[in-house]
Amino acid sequence: MATTEKTDHSLDLIWEVEEIARIIGRTHRQTNYMLASGALPAKKVGGRWVIERSKLIAFFMEDAA
Repeated sequence: MATTEKTDHSLDLIWEVEEIARIIGRTHRQTNYMLASGALPAKKVGGRWVIERSKLIAFFMEDAA
């Protein structure tokens, strides 16, 4: 059984401020500030913010340690 669709979990990306905010439990405004100031390990791609889920988790786990 061959499948043409391959899932790569190493690049589990989260797109857009709204989705990032929902995941980290912050408001859109707080999250936008954190992204713009470089407080979160994210990048802007084509005018949209994107972050790897694993990097976001690692960022908060490091903060808690």
